[in-house]
Amino acid sequence: MNNVADWLTDESPVSRRNAAETVFEDLRGAILAGQLPVGTRLPSEAKLAERYGVSRPIIREAMRSLQTLGLTRSRSGSGSFVISDRQSPELAYGQYSARELIEARPFIEIPAAGWAALRRSPGQMARLMQLCDSMERQEDALKWVRLDSDFHCLIAEAAHNGVFGRIVTDSRDALIRQSELVNLVADRRVTSNHEHRRIAEAIRAGSEEAARAAMRDHLDEVEQAMGRIIGQPPVRR
Repeated sequence: MNNVADWLTDESPVSRRNAAETVFEDLRGAILAGQLPVGTRLPSEAKLAERYGVSRPIIREAMRSLQTLGLTRSRSGSGSFVISDRQSPELAYGQYSARELIEARPFIEIPAAGWAALRRSPGQMARLMQLCDSMERQEDALKWVRLDSDFHCLIAEAAHNGVFGRIVTDSRDALIRQSELVNLVADRRVTSNHEHRRIAEAIRAGSEEAARAAMRDHLDEVEQAMGRIIGQPPVRR
């Protein structure tokens, strides 16, 4: 049997809790350790789902993060292949890199949170609190990431500054992919929920200073998590 067949027959069912995280870490570990060498065509989603005892959407989620880390690449009609046994130090989410997002977000989202505290409408405030409630109830990682994106876009909208709104909307796909990776690898969903709630409460209280501080703390935590994932120190500002 070849390496992939040997690895595939070693069934490793995982618990439903944090299943995508477990699958991702196992696949990443196998690639970094050389069990799945560069050039290997990975098993199909169906076979991986059988190996781990999970659904195909969970496998798909883990595979997307492997690709974001630069370890695999999907080829249309051919499947996914291992292209590196080292994580890329410069992650890219479409047209933006992880470094670019980390550097830019504080200059956009911190002031946006402050303006939102002063300018948000009652309807926007109600939607923001509803998003916090939804995120706290949501157990599906991909659905949570969409809610997270909605939360940050709504704050930019509530700032009533067209520049902030356009920038956040333009980078939305990249922000979604970053959030997906951070919350898959670093398992930050529960912590993020607390941070989001703090931001929303500060905006509801109409405190520009508290809203800015809460958003700053949240983005600092995201930056720390990304640093751990790619093995780089935080950006100095």
